[in-house]
Amino acid sequence: MSHYPALRLRRTRVAPWSRALHAETVLTPADLIWPLFVTAGDGEEPIASLPGVSRWPVAGIVDRAREAVALGIPAVALFPNTPEHLRSHSGAEATNADNLMCTAIRAIKDAVPDLGVLTDVALDPYTAHGHDGLVDDRGYVLNDATAEVLIEQALVQARAGADIVAPSDMMDGRVGLIRSALEVAGHHNVQIMAYAAKYASAFYGPFRDAVGSRGRLKGDKKTYQMDPANAEEALREVAADLDEGADSVMVKPGLAYLDIVRRVKERFEVPVFAYSVSGEYAMIEAAAAAGAGDRDALVLETLMAFKRAGCAGVLTYHAPLAARLLG
Repeated sequence: MSHYPALRLRRTRVAPWSRALHAETVLTPADLIWPLFVTAGDGEEPIASLPGVSRWPVAGIVDRAREAVALGIPAVALFPNTPEHLRSHSGAEATNADNLMCTAIRAIKDAVPDLGVLTDVALDPYTAHGHDGLVDDRGYVLNDATAEVLIEQALVQARAGADIVAPSDMMDGRVGLIRSALEVAGHHNVQIMAYAAKYASAFYGPFRDAVGSRGRLKGDKKTYQMDPANAEEALREVAADLDEGADSVMVKPGLAYLDIVRRVKERFEVPVFAYSVSGEYAMIEAAAAAGAGDRDALVLETLMAFKRAGCAGVLTYHAPLAARLLG
């Protein structure tokens, strides 16, 4: 290897054209998935803990979908804020073919059929207790009984037109059960993006406000979401989901778990996605509002970090801003 002065690593950094030519990681709008919140209300509902993010009625969701297409964003991810009177101990509204999620899927597919639609498969937006599954008398989330409901939830979403179903519940075995059910029902091309390494994180608070589950949650989710101390366990979770038929896997949250993203990518060489979660978004917005950093620069640098770590794509509430900046 050459040494200074024959070797000057700064030579390739002198001009913008040279920096672009030597960039090892490329970020484009095609790397983004935009999470959207659906409401049964009549108009936009700003979310106080997520400044700049709102819940939208179905008509507004369709407008956001058209915006995504115009910006070059290839897919949106949908999350419902189920009306109070439709929440129950059993979360039965999750399997209603005319629920908010399915109605929004159909509306998007009617308006912009080429936009990818990713749907959340979990019961927390539908349960009165705020957990991702069915609970027993002790408040323990039941794995196998929950998985049976998740199968029906995934099927109604697939029938409505979902392109990717994304089980976010962290129940054991649910990916294989959902894959088998989709195959039997003829939904051979519906993808599964498994929330394979989803941690019991403190970064989810604003999301729970958005879907209306924070105040109702009894206890915590540590018996089914992962311990932030564990990395080897994440690899076992990913291996299990891939073995059961997942087409891609997700690590959630994102920034605090970039080491997990890298290890998953290197070990399995499969498409790995990260969710830049609500708490991460809120931190950037708070920093920008306080004058502690430039919002645009913070957003792009964060997204580049996900790509550099090995992500095929990123779910981010900053998707429209990032797409405009990149465009």
